[in-house]
Amino acid sequence: MSDALSAAMVGCAPDDALPWLTVWEGIELKVLRVVASEGLWVVRNRFAPGTSIEKHRHTGDVHGFTISGSWRYLEYGIDYPAGTYIYEPAGSVHTLMVPGEATEPADVLFVMRGANLVLGDDGAMIVRVDDGPTTLAYYRMMCEAQGLPPPPVLER
Repeated sequence: MSDALSAAMVGCAPDDALPWLTVWEGIELKVLRVVASEGLWVVRNRFAPGTSIEKHRHTGDVHGFTISGSWRYLEYGIDYPAGTYIYEPAGSVHTLMVPGEATEPADVLFVMRGANLVLGDDGAMIVRVDDGPTTLAYYRMMCEAQGLPPPPVLER
């Protein structure tokens, strides 16, 4: 295979071309790749010490890798420090949090299939559905609102 053909087959999303955007106070997001037809989405999140995200259930499997910092799921009592790879099967339910005593944000890469069903206080009612296409639309809208160029997110 020629080098030119190989290069054309490899997608690239340069880190410096994908801005960090604040989703909620203490939570930042970069969208790297979305393949809507496969339900695949790849994001990178930074979570400040003391932050958490709502309890949610995954409809597909999730792979995660902690780049820096440390975080945990409240329900499991296990810390996931830098260098840790995690796998979550479809149906996993948990609440991600970064302990307040953490000395740096947790920077985590997630590769997901399907959707995250954000659950209400009772743990049963679905209050929001997050998936690749909706997350990408939000990311692009926020870039535009901040006067940033369209991010080179990989799609198919």
